Amino acid sequence: MTVETGVLKRYSEGADSVQPDLCCPVDYDRELLKLLPSEIIEKDYGCGDPSRYVKTGDVVLDLGSGSGKICYMAAQLVGDHGKVIGVDMNDDMLGLARKYQTEMSAKLGSDRVEFVKGQIQDLAMDLSATNDYLLNNPVNTTEDMIVFRGWQDKQRTESPLIKNDSIDLVVSNCVLNLVRDSDKEQMIAEIFRVSKPGGRVAISDIISDEFVPQQLKQDPHLWSGCISGALQEHEFLQTFIDAGFIAVTYDKWESEPWQVVENIVFRSVTITAVKPMGTDCIDKGHAVIYRGPYSEIYDDDGHVYYRGQRMAVCERTYALLTNDTYGTDFIGIAPAEQQQGKPWRCDSGAIRSIEATKSGTHKGNTDSGSACC
Repeated sequence: MTVETGVLKRYSEGADSVQPDLCCPVDYDRELLKLLPSEIIEKDYGCGDPSRYVKTGDVVLDLGSGSGKICYMAAQLVGDHGKVIGVDMNDDMLGLARKYQTEMSAKLGSDRVEFVKGQIQDLAMDLSATNDYLLNNPVNTTEDMIVFRGWQDKQRTESPLIKNDSIDLVVSNCVLNLVRDSDKEQMIAEIFRVSKPGGRVAISDIISDEFVPQQLKQDPHLWSGCISGALQEHEFLQTFIDAGFIAVTYDKWESEPWQVVENIVFRSVTITAVKPMGTDCIDKGHAVIYRGPYSEIYDDDGHVYYRGQRMAVCERTYALLTNDTYGTDFIGIAPAEQQQGKPWRCDSGAIRSIEATKSGTHKGNTDSGSACC
């Protein structure tokens, strides 16, 4: 049995009847669950809650959307101007999620959720369109296969299932580890492709403290159970860094293991990351102050930030460091007046003078205490 067929079989069974061993205990937002049909909740299998990262107006893509639970939760958060797309390769799970679309659209007040058939390692290939093509153009010979591959290439380019740079937030709940190891690098590259510049990622999944040995990888039950396909804890982060993401972070880390198999610890985590804006580094007089507690830190672009110093940064880096990606780590100082931009190297470690930033507007001071004067 191949990885794909084992996963398809296991999750088709999960669409038919509840499979308790496919999920970890998760504390979901009960207010968001109130709107959902019980069948969707009972037949959802995950290890985290990436819906917590959804913002109003987001276009959200849920990889391996299953019963649709995270999609319908996210749909309540994106609002009337947002959209949620769930992608899954399993017809039984897609059928379960679509079963309640009309009901959920009425509850939400608009039709803002869509479920599409595809593999998360190939988000350009529309599997429903592929099925239609094969029904009308059966592949019986090698010549047919060559023609079919040509059609696939054209479809990916001209009518991709998920377009380039189209998604504000990519989420997934215990699905990435179900993909074959040989496809995992392509899968992360696909997440990068579809994310907008500045787009975010929130992935809940199972990781291992050690690399999983081959004998465990060959166990189809362990693989479909989100065990033997898990990435090692450092490897998981590094795959997103290698794909080009920045601000890659373990935002959630379960202290208690989910399972221990042959002394390898498997636990649930949630990572977050950001796709760089891809714009030029232009200096317009911005500065940031790193609050501490460390004496200095570096980011993925090689910028250094000395604790308590007014570090000179470009407009792009300023916007990144003063939004919620980095929490409250930085105080931003924007120039009092818009300055004419010039090319800049943020990794120079330059410090803005007090005189140059004295009249600038401050952003990021979250002290809620009362003023002393």
